[in-house]
Amino acid sequence: MHFFARPQMTTTFLNQSDNTQLTRIGDIVKLRVRETPDSVALAELSGSWTYAQLASAIAEAEIWIAKRGVRPGDRVMIVCENCRAFVALLFAITNADAWPVLINARLSAGEVEKIREHCGARLAIYTSDASPHAAEHAKSAGAAICQLGEAGSIGVSERNDEVIPEPLDACIADRVAALIYTSGTTGTPKGVMLTHKNLLYMASTSSQIRKLTPNDRLFGILPMSHSVGLSVVLLGGLLSGSAIYLSPRFDPITARRALEKERITILLGVPAMYAQIVEYAKLRGITKLDLPDLRIISSSGAPLHPATKAAVEDLFGLPLHNGYGITECSPTIAQAVPEEQRSDTSVGRILPGLEVQFIGSDGQQVTAGEVGELHVRGPNVMKGYYRAPEETAAVIDRDGWFNTRDLARLEDGALFIVGRTKELIVHLGFNVYPAEVESVLGSHTEVVRAAVVGLPAKGSADEDVVAFVELIPGSSLMTDDLARYAAQRLAQYKTPSQIYIVPTMPLTPTGKIKKAMLLQTAGLTALRD
Repeated sequence: MHFFARPQMTTTFLNQSDNTQLTRIGDIVKLRVRETPDSVALAELSGSWTYAQLASAIAEAEIWIAKRGVRPGDRVMIVCENCRAFVALLFAITNADAWPVLINARLSAGEVEKIREHCGARLAIYTSDASPHAAEHAKSAGAAICQLGEAGSIGVSERNDEVIPEPLDACIADRVAALIYTSGTTGTPKGVMLTHKNLLYMASTSSQIRKLTPNDRLFGILPMSHSVGLSVVLLGGLLSGSAIYLSPRFDPITARRALEKERITILLGVPAMYAQIVEYAKLRGITKLDLPDLRIISSSGAPLHPATKAAVEDLFGLPLHNGYGITECSPTIAQAVPEEQRSDTSVGRILPGLEVQFIGSDGQQVTAGEVGELHVRGPNVMKGYYRAPEETAAVIDRDGWFNTRDLARLEDGALFIVGRTKELIVHLGFNVYPAEVESVLGSHTEVVRAAVVGLPAKGSADEDVVAFVELIPGSSLMTDDLARYAAQRLAQYKTPSQIYIVPTMPLTPTGKIKKAMLLQTAGLTALRD
């Protein structure tokens, strides 16, 4: 099935008020300085910047990186958590036509080092003032601590004079604006090259869907070293002239205070974050949150279970909108729109300007409404994987179709994700989608999270359905209880043959469960590639 969302958007991005053309992400700040220079752009516990002050900080950072010999086409690593220094460095690096390599400071030292070697970084910069994790990385790397003007103290490595800059595309919009390494939940991370065109499309589209205005105040809790926090929250918020309240890390207590004190209007998060808020509210005996300014709450980054959605909506008194994307698509592909309140867990409608098609195991398009592998084409699709032409060719065909490797179906214009192609379990000749089983297990009132995988059955080509479950603190639930609960709600061939209770799920910084790590911890066979 081939589905074309709406007329294809051009690669020219216009501000509705003055029709100023935007070609690189740094043009967003220049536009806002002309229109709302004295409005708050960024705020954090240590202070705030107006749009004019943000522009000044970017200019200081441009001079700073130039003195350190950063050239167009160089890769510059930023090991960071959300803070004003990160934002100033991001725009300064892209304005210099260098590539910011965005690294979440919560990665291990080994993971950071692998990325540094792979990307060939000219410099590594650490936002040490705002992040203890970044400060620790800076110390381990022997980075010097210096002052970056109004942005505060940062760590900086010695310059690598052996690296060669990448050639520049003739078209500015096609130049790399961010190099983001995938989370690698089941495999080796790859460097995703996102262009100015990719990020500007996503910033513009996401802000229009939510009808953001200069009166909005966004909670910047999602890591801006990842694609949702970068393109949707940061760039989408700034493009709209909104204020963004930056937070380097999440915990439900400080989040509640920020939502109340800063009168947040837009909250974008991941299911794990919302689940923590619900659990915090239960422990405190809170049945309703009093947040009169909040108008939109939305979830993405991982499957949203019906029980979590219902509990969050009851607590906030607002619909929890769902969305879906992948880093390689900048990242959003589908998003539930505020005008349509859904009771199911659809990830919403395909974004305007995108084309999608659903391909079966035989390589042909499936019948309308059937499950198929989701392929996407449009201005959000990445430039490719860095230094990995074969991997790029394996996911983007000559006609520009990107294979998400997610299994999905379309129902009345709404997209439903049923699982990953590589995670599809074939048991007793039937297809079992892990997301469906995870949803059932996750609906139990004493289950926090569930993860389901397929493992080769001994002596046959069949696969067993295996589940991992994290319980609420103090729960006395046993595996037999969970097995009976699942059996009452699932077909026999979908019911897990083994259930493991784990103290806590290993998560990526964006809240995805690391299934490969679960298997390693349990001493089981690794996921297939």
